Amino acid sequence: MSKGKEAVVTPWEVKGNIDYGKLIEKFGVSKIDKKLLSRIAKVCGGEDKVHPFLRRGIFFAHRDLKWALDEYDKGNKFYLYTGCGPSGPVHLGHATIWQFTKWLQDVFDCELYFQFTDDEKFLFKDKSFDEIQKWVHENMLDVIAFGFDHKKTHFIVDTKHANIMYPQAIQVAKKLTTSTVKSAFGLKDSSNVGQMFYTAMQAVPAFLPSQLKGKNIPCLIPHAIDQDPHFRVTRDILPKLGYYKPASIQSRFLPGLGGIQKDGKLSSSTGAAIYMTDSAKDVKKKINKYAFSGGQATVEEHRRLGGNPDVDVSYQWLSFFEEDDSKLAAIYADYKSGKLLSGELKAILIEKVNGILAAHQKRRAKAESKISKFMLKV
Repeated sequence: MSKGKEAVVTPWEVKGNIDYGKLIEKFGVSKIDKKLLSRIAKVCGGEDKVHPFLRRGIFFAHRDLKWALDEYDKGNKFYLYTGCGPSGPVHLGHATIWQFTKWLQDVFDCELYFQFTDDEKFLFKDKSFDEIQKWVHENMLDVIAFGFDHKKTHFIVDTKHANIMYPQAIQVAKKLTTSTVKSAFGLKDSSNVGQMFYTAMQAVPAFLPSQLKGKNIPCLIPHAIDQDPHFRVTRDILPKLGYYKPASIQSRFLPGLGGIQKDGKLSSSTGAAIYMTDSAKDVKKKINKYAFSGGQATVEEHRRLGGNPDVDVSYQWLSFFEEDDSKLAAIYADYKSGKLLSGELKAILIEKVNGILAAHQKRRAKAESKISKFMLKV
């Protein structure tokens, strides 16, 4: 994955230069092919209506997506399950998953069960329970700001919904062995007991709607590829409880500003993440200071030799956030030819990101009064 040293990809740590082809082999997922894209295009009204994340291979792999689409065609509509680990502010890396989840909800007209894993963050992070609850609230505001339909979106907070989560979690836990959890997640004998049990809680939303409604309902989980170990374990367990294996669709990581070889993915731990609540001034400062450039050492050399958009973080980020394919292609060509300078490319990204954040923050300011509408009620 990276020269000399293999990249690390686990649910709690991602670092190094990620080779997604090798991850497909290592995790045993399937690459999203043209046939699957064509099926999705039929639902959303044409190839030009397919989300850029699918067209560009940002969501690049899956488990049983064909089966989920088959069930959808039969009238057995799947629901979506994704979530948030509330231990800090939401950054643009989180936003990519939720933006795509919102698109899926709109296109397939399906329900979403959104899990806030406050128990996980308390068990794995050096943070107090009260601090985690503060971030549950703040993160909810950001999720609501993505525009999910409150009539079809259900927030689950693990500790607040323990009355319905725990009875199902122990069904999962009884089928799990300590050795399975240790090998899947790299836990050790010194890991606390809660960390061992947590994966049983993470599995519950993959079948909770089926349990609540008394019938088997297909589940589709959009997530970044590093979370796959959780759902591999879930897929092994659920048939033993009489439920469908959840289908899933996996995304590449939004690179860290320091570059794909250094950071692996955007993360708060680097100190250089861009958050959904950042000011325009903060965004400009962070991108100008930290965004790895694929340009040459001098303007003269850049004009003559051109830049490398394939390693330039500003271009990589635009491949996520610039929806216009023709505009993105022009930026690529201009940068590669040397017509577009690194500073000019950063300026394009800064304008794009600040536009996204300004609209998000405007919606976020109105989200406080809507939280109760989203909370799962049973």
